[in-house]
Amino acid sequence: MTRTTADVTFLRGYNQALVMAVGRTVRTFERATVVTATGLTPQAVSKVIARLIADGLIRTAGVRRPTIGKPAVVYELVPDSRYAIGAHVARRTLRLVLVDLAGTVHHSAVRPLPADFTPEQLLHALKSGIDAITDSTDVRGRLTGVGLGMIGPLDHEHGVVRDAHGLRHWHDVPLKEIAEAHLGLPVHLDKDVTAGITAEAWRHGGTFGDAALIMVESGIGGGFWLGGTAHRGSHTNAGEFGHTVVQLDGPLCVCGRHGCLEIVHNQAADAGDPARAAHVLAVGVVNLLQTLDLAHVVLAGADLLRHADVYLAAVEKAVHADARRAEWLTTDVTVSSLGADVIAAGAAMQVLDEHYGIPALAQH
Repeated sequence: MTRTTADVTFLRGYNQALVMAVGRTVRTFERATVVTATGLTPQAVSKVIARLIADGLIRTAGVRRPTIGKPAVVYELVPDSRYAIGAHVARRTLRLVLVDLAGTVHHSAVRPLPADFTPEQLLHALKSGIDAITDSTDVRGRLTGVGLGMIGPLDHEHGVVRDAHGLRHWHDVPLKEIAEAHLGLPVHLDKDVTAGITAEAWRHGGTFGDAALIMVESGIGGGFWLGGTAHRGSHTNAGEFGHTVVQLDGPLCVCGRHGCLEIVHNQAADAGDPARAAHVLAVGVVNLLQTLDLAHVVLAGADLLRHADVYLAAVEKAVHADARRAEWLTTDVTVSSLGADVIAAGAAMQVLDEHYGIPALAQH
């Protein structure tokens, strides 16, 4: 592909993604709505809308007849024109969801995984779970792909799980490649917490600023949304929030360091003291805010959700009580509205975003 062709392809995909983003955040829209929201010219918007209608991604939804001026055609997204399946691969369970083009979860199922499961056992569980979803619904022909939100560390760029914490059989496993061969579908692999923060960004749209999703589920991780995109780091291994040290002479962590947030938190949780565990997490969150100056912190994870009110209160209190944070340094702290589905749903949204979201500049 020549540079000129690449430029045109990038621009066309970029403009299409801008229109699709409007369609996801409003029930109906007109050409003028898109022009105002995106800054594109009316002519460019008309061309994009025509392509999206031809592809079945949007459709006309009537005509608005103003008291003055010409009637305006009204459009809407066609949510069931495309789907993706998202998987949350945890240490104990596999959660699968079916998500449409608007980001709505239509199906959610969770099944246990064997203790210290192997890649082969995971692939078998994925295949049987996906078959169950697609056999019972008429979506196979509209399925864009499968997203995997996986325990790290992993190499997102190359689709390789490096050394999943707590799983002995996952050293340098090319999961994306072998999953695509086994499932016969395109596969997107990412860290679980990065998938989770993507879900939050998709649901909030343009109002979502710099943010972190803090997940407490067996371990503790952090997914980051910075500058309007998921932040993965130089080696795509950002998010090891639980392995920041909060107690220099603390207990030995599985990562080999002493006093990590994760081990200090887990000891309190294992002792049946959720208030203490929540306080430990809150200290870590305040440290994070001092480092990154975030607008949003979203709390998630199966272990946290069992005591969601306790964790939310502890983090809010710590953030608001921190004497170093001036009144104008505000941070919104919430529990994910997607509940236990947030990682799997985010993994599915990442698949849809690859095809219908803003193209990465690296591809330009």
